[in-house]
Amino acid sequence: MLALARKMNQSIMIGNDIEITLLEIKGDQVKLGITAPKSVPIYRKEIYAQIQEENKSAGQAVDLAQLKGIFDKKE
Repeated sequence: MLALARKMNQSIMIGNDIEITLLEIKGDQVKLGITAPKSVPIYRKEIYAQIQEENKSAGQAVDLAQLKGIFDKKE
């Protein structure tokens, strides 16, 4: 993990097209601004974990025999 110190309105760059700016410090919270291409998904970590769990659950719920029957061509 890379740890960087930044002051208000200072930024870091990730690659050539992702910029993270420190916008505000209030108590024990910091507000970050992220500039990135629309093709780059950005999620809070807890939301990302929920998405991953839902995807895992959805994949396990598939009945492979039924799915195979759908795609089998009957001639």
